[in-house]
Amino acid sequence: MKRGEIKYKPIGVIHTRFTDTKSAPIQGVFAKDAKGEVELFPKYTEGSKDLEGFSHIILIYHFHLSKRYSLVSMPFLEDEQHGIFSIRHFNRPNPIGISVVKINKVRENILEISEVDIIDGTPVLDIKPFVPLFDNRDNAKGGWTERPDIDLNRGKPGKHRGK
Repeated sequence: MKRGEIKYKPIGVIHTRFTDTKSAPIQGVFAKDAKGEVELFPKYTEGSKDLEGFSHIILIYHFHLSKRYSLVSMPFLEDEQHGIFSIRHFNRPNPIGISVVKINKVRENILEISEVDIIDGTPVLDIKPFVPLFDNRDNAKGGWTERPDIDLNRGKPGKHRGK
């Protein structure tokens, strides 16, 4: 490996009905009925052992359709630009995404999921269990997302692309 270079290999692929950023929800929390599957490549199937006991997982994936990056961008919930590290936009220096999704069923190398906001064909880099004891923080702050003037209706299915 060259200095400054990091290489990852996908462990699977995400399948959803969303074909582009316009059809995908901006966050899974706004898409309770959005379903999909994580197809683990066969050699990683054993890694899904014991996932049935968790209600949610954290998917870490590669934004495979991102073609460029910008250090300042406009989030989908408002009309003001923010630094890329204070938003979850896909045009990042390293196009890595995370999503918390609900596990509905584990079938061999297939994880049936819902509350998904990911485009079909997205490569999965890693899966982590969502552990409420570890992944929640008392007194956490949401920065600019806590402003009362933000249009949360844009987050609702079918209403997040435009005014």
